Amino acid sequence: MNKETALIVFSGGQDSTTCLFWAKRHFAEVRALSFRYGQKHEKEVELARQIALEAGVDFEAMDMPLIGQLGRNSLTDATLPMDEAKPDGTFPNTFVPGRNLFFLSVAAVYARERGIRHLVTGVSQTDFSGYPDCRDSFIKSLNVTLNLAMDEQFVVHTPLMWLDKADTWALADKLGVLELVRARTLTCYNGIPGDGCGHCPACKLRREGLERYLAKSD
Repeated sequence: MNKETALIVFSGGQDSTTCLFWAKRHFAEVRALSFRYGQKHEKEVELARQIALEAGVDFEAMDMPLIGQLGRNSLTDATLPMDEAKPDGTFPNTFVPGRNLFFLSVAAVYARERGIRHLVTGVSQTDFSGYPDCRDSFIKSLNVTLNLAMDEQFVVHTPLMWLDKADTWALADKLGVLELVRARTLTCYNGIPGDGCGHCPACKLRREGLERYLAKSD
């Protein structure tokens, strides 16, 4: 186990909750930072707080409404119908431009002020829905930029980068939190905890991964 502290960018969804317990397994101390950016499913922040506190993890939520105001997307604009599939040749309108860039940059400043150099995020290139800020190349590039910008030696950990959703469920099971992740996390873009609404892109991806994992486990 690493004897240092890790800061996790924590939304209270399937991926970040799995990463929270991964971090608890690998680091002596874990702290969690969540963001309110105008998302329609803001209930995730309160669920994140409950999960973190029950896991013995210090939690803080930060208001960053600017992220939701900079561009038009269906996660922050209730008047925009949500893409339920990835359009050809472009991103789905559930993409929030700059979200992971801002989250990790702010998290790095927050971490620096507290003597933390390990950052954890639940992004995945395998199941990234076409979002460019979930790619391994982006994370590696940003890691270098953060180090140069603050003359620090941050390490950005991405435990799920090469895992698909079935693998992520398998990891949650290995960490002993599969039922917690299934029942109490909020991945749904329409703000419904657990198995969610069933038809938004996040719910479809989550359900398909769970079904594949359970089928392999039988």
